[in-house]
Amino acid sequence: MILDDEIRASLMLRENINDLIALAAVAEERSFTRAAARLNISQSALSHTIKGLEQRLGLRLLTRTTRSVAPTLEGEDLLATLNPCFEKIEARLQALNDSRDQPTGTVRIVAVEYAIESLLWPKLSPVLKEHPSVNVEFVMDYGYTDLAEAQCDAGVRYGDQVSEGMITMRIGPEERMICVGAPEYFEAAGAPETPQDLSEHRCINLRLSTHGALYAWEFEDSDGNEIRVKVQGQACFNTINPVLRAARDGHGLALVPERLAQDDLDAGTLRTCLDEYCPSFPGFHLYYTSRQRPSSAFQVVLDALRERG
Repeated sequence: MILDDEIRASLMLRENINDLIALAAVAEERSFTRAAARLNISQSALSHTIKGLEQRLGLRLLTRTTRSVAPTLEGEDLLATLNPCFEKIEARLQALNDSRDQPTGTVRIVAVEYAIESLLWPKLSPVLKEHPSVNVEFVMDYGYTDLAEAQCDAGVRYGDQVSEGMITMRIGPEERMICVGAPEYFEAAGAPETPQDLSEHRCINLRLSTHGALYAWEFEDSDGNEIRVKVQGQACFNTINPVLRAARDGHGLALVPERLAQDDLDAGTLRTCLDEYCPSFPGFHLYYTSRQRPSSAFQVVLDALRERG
């Protein structure tokens, strides 16, 4: 019974809206003939609609003569409320139609700081200038963020860390984590020859926000076997950029993305070690849930981030 009442209420609302649209057309055209042509219905059907509306309201809304039609005082009062509403609806529909040609909307992307600074911002900065109605919100998080819970449209992770069931798109080249230190550190402490030697060195730790544990440094031997090493040191951070700076300042060895450290390597402020144990792996991928029709803003972001190489 409740469902039947809801259906009847919905049908009544739809009938009232259609009848009010008919009333506004007649009042604007001052003619049943012209209004019927505008609404693409017969003149008799339009007249029947207006009569039905007047009977339901118990009011006379239009004054009819042989030569013209005009709203009554009650009709004028009703139309004064209706017309601004119709104008707002029409303007909004026009804006939505225009947005097909002018991308509009906000896209929220969750990623680690390194991905935002090295890939997302360089690629999306020109897009924001080109499309002033597109907004991008960057959410920095080192955890495995649930997109729905965080109300994000997409996230960025390394390709081998993306959950199953997600749509993925590569947005960057292959990555490589390398072990680096300042020249003065190597002069004082020497260089490790194997990952296991790191237990004898001061290292700069990274604490993962996913479960609060320290990041275990990952390496690979010549046979492709994974080597994981837990390191010790005085300094620990929960984002990667301070780790690089601490290594540059001589506080120990650090495991960082090669691209992030490239400027320091070129300048000689950092040197590498254990290179033969540092393999490449899939780079950053954008991931998002399936959607039938991505927003125009989201499509612009996808096109800008897609890796071309």
